[in-house]
Amino acid sequence: MRVYDVREEVYELVVPVAAKMTADEFLALPPLEGARRRELIDGTVVVHGSTAFHGDVHTNILVALVSWTRAQPSRGHAVLPRDIEVEGDTVLAPDVLWYAEGHVPDVHATPPYPLPDIAVEVRAASTWGFDVGPKKSAYERAGLPELWLVDTRAETVLVFGRAAPGSPDFDLALELRDQDAVTSGLLPGFALSISDLFRVS
Repeated sequence: MRVYDVREEVYELVVPVAAKMTADEFLALPPLEGARRRELIDGTVVVHGSTAFHGDVHTNILVALVSWTRAQPSRGHAVLPRDIEVEGDTVLAPDVLWYAEGHVPDVHATPPYPLPDIAVEVRAASTWGFDVGPKKSAYERAGLPELWLVDTRAETVLVFGRAAPGSPDFDLALELRDQDAVTSGLLPGFALSISDLFRVS
């Protein structure tokens, strides 16, 4: 198994490259120290950190979603990254997860958590290739209803969804920028302007 660090250095090389890790093996690993996070993508552990800007954007999304969910009852639950087993060799931890009412995991549940209704991935240093590539494909195969890919470099948001529940593919796609706002048919009345999403002060 190869462990990638998507910054300049490699944090660890756990076992030979030829080996692949399963979701169960990955979930049994001890926690990482500090702000680093890791995911299992196609049997390979990917370790990544984040910048201050990534953290600010992440916070803006979470605050907007939490404010919306708490404004009225039965609006589900928005949470920080949690390990979700997407496939047997893929465990992802979206930057923000939103669960619709009736899908919210029990507060005492342990990993892996169920697939959310919306997953938000915020671009960190050098992660975009994973986000728009194997991670997006894994979410699509798993049946994720909606995926937001937030590009902190271009200050745009790519939204992928399904025209009808149960559609086999992401058959809806939007690119939001400048004067646009992030909205969703799953979140009636929710709107987060692109300018507010990328605001840092």
